[in-house]
Amino acid sequence: MTAVKICGLTRAADAECAASLGAAYLGCVFAGGPRTRTPADAAVIFAGIGRPPGQADRPRRVGVFGAGDAATVVAAARTAALDVLQLHGPADPGAVVALRARIECEIWAVVRCTGGTLPPETSRLWGVADGVLLDAVRPGRLGGTGVVLPWAELAPQIAALRDRPSRATRLVLAGGLTPENVGTAIAALRPDVVDVSSGVEVGTPGVKDTGRMRAFIEAVGIADRAVARPSPFVARP
Repeated sequence: MTAVKICGLTRAADAECAASLGAAYLGCVFAGGPRTRTPADAAVIFAGIGRPPGQADRPRRVGVFGAGDAATVVAAARTAALDVLQLHGPADPGAVVALRARIECEIWAVVRCTGGTLPPETSRLWGVADGVLLDAVRPGRLGGTGVVLPWAELAPQIAALRDRPSRATRLVLAGGLTPENVGTAIAALRPDVVDVSSGVEVGTPGVKDTGRMRAFIEAVGIADRAVARPSPFVARP
């Protein structure tokens, strides 16, 4: 199954709803923009999240960071009891390794694509970071803010990365995903995780719509059944 991450959460009620619908990852943004929250806010948003009935595990808590020193990231992760650190700063494999030595969290490194070519840092991070998250470039913004990536053009490049002997990195796909297009994205790239924020909102940024979240997760399930593929993810030894 392709895992779903609902990101940009600003309310505990939305986090609890996303968990009950089957989201595997819940994200809070600490790096600016209309959905930004403090680590203390995130601790409150995540506080009521346990293991939903019928699911093996509780959703994993993700913090979205911009540029910042390791000490600040580690302190925020501990305050919010994070499981995953999503780094939008400079994509440096050495920084990923150093941060992992300081805290037991998954680390996702974000690479931002312009057009249909993966940036060079994608190759350097593959096999080092626990996840490589693809997003679109939008000047002055943390993420792509609704800009869709050219999935078909990126597919051969992703396949080449996955052909390497070590495939311990998850592919996390963001960038303009919605209930209406996520099936096409899954068919093209077969990501391990799909990451949605504005695509499950109707009005105010950060306020999630229950119907849109349900439709997104259902669309992922339909796409998975159509693709019916084994996961390319191999756990880190």
